[in-house]
Amino acid sequence: MKLFDVYSLFDVTPVKGLGTRIWDDKGTEYLDLYGGHAVISVGHCHPRYVSAVTEQLGKLGFYSNSVRNPLQEELAEKVGELSGYQDYSLFLCNSGAEANENALKLASFHTGERRVLAFKGAFHGRTSGAVAVTDNPKIRSPYNSWHEVTFVNMNDIDSVREELSKGDIAAVIIEGIQGVGGIIIPDDGFMKELREATREAGTVLILDEVQSGYGRTGKFFAHQWAGIEPDIITMAKGMAGGFPIGGVLISPEFEPVKGMLGTTFGGNHLAMAAAIAVADIIKDEDLVSNAFEVGEYLKKRIEILRSAQNDKKSQNDKKSQNEIKEVRGRGLMIGVEFNGPVAEIRKKLLFEKHIFTGVSGKNMIRLLAPLVLTKDDVDIFIKALEEVL
Repeated sequence: MKLFDVYSLFDVTPVKGLGTRIWDDKGTEYLDLYGGHAVISVGHCHPRYVSAVTEQLGKLGFYSNSVRNPLQEELAEKVGELSGYQDYSLFLCNSGAEANENALKLASFHTGERRVLAFKGAFHGRTSGAVAVTDNPKIRSPYNSWHEVTFVNMNDIDSVREELSKGDIAAVIIEGIQGVGGIIIPDDGFMKELREATREAGTVLILDEVQSGYGRTGKFFAHQWAGIEPDIITMAKGMAGGFPIGGVLISPEFEPVKGMLGTTFGGNHLAMAAAIAVADIIKDEDLVSNAFEVGEYLKKRIEILRSAQNDKKSQNDKKSQNEIKEVRGRGLMIGVEFNGPVAEIRKKLLFEKHIFTGVSGKNMIRLLAPLVLTKDDVDIFIKALEEVL
């Protein structure tokens, strides 16, 4: 049997990791500035994480949600403390897409409506409802296309209010920062107006913090930069150091009904051990603050590099594809936009400089480093990027 060939793969085989470093099967060391799509929040193979998962595996790996699991209650307390949402409830599942599916379902239950308002450039997952609110028709099959979804422009509050005035919107779903869409940050003012408009319309506001949450931006959730509280928050990637997990934070305005949501594997004992360890490490090592401080340093260093590029060219020079156009983001969720395609830059960073990065679209390098990234790591990357460019 062969694997179903849906991934474009780099010819690198990681076999070991520690902190911000990965080693492949040939012994080559890499600096990881992508964290496996923002998953590795506390670094690879953190000793406390390894110990917690190993210890739990020796006790009990799994049982279903038909029995009490105090580890779930412990995680809920820790997430509430870290996020400031102590009065919200936690529903546990297995992925970001599944978290968004449950959030959309819960919103529809709550309002009795079915149409959803989403934003152009959005990515919310690949399952049926999540992909329907994802702004990419290429990954949406006819089976997924029956959902009633309307897409509007980011930061366009007038279009939002116009759709809400029709009275049939179950939910508005928005990312704290659009990741796949190109590190697009909603304006803080727009987020405040969006919260006000959805509340006035009696519509559920869902914040997708799957990629932008769990401390990545220098606050626990990216929407907290705008000082708002949504009705539902979804999370996943940074929660458990690579163990499959997802979560939905639910406002106390929602009343649970037995059987309305459910999952076999969600909140299992191993996932809880992993997630509790990650939560403890984030708190004890103050990684949210580190993400902000090192992220600001990283952006500043890239801006200096961009200015140096501009200083070297004369006014008559044409724009180079290797020229940095803009750097944007918050904390350790950063996009470096170039004037041309970045595929070759990314390949050279990986195979010549041994640095993992990601992309958004064709012209952006996307950086989603572990929250334990240091300024020394940043200096290594900047030197490598400068040499590649």
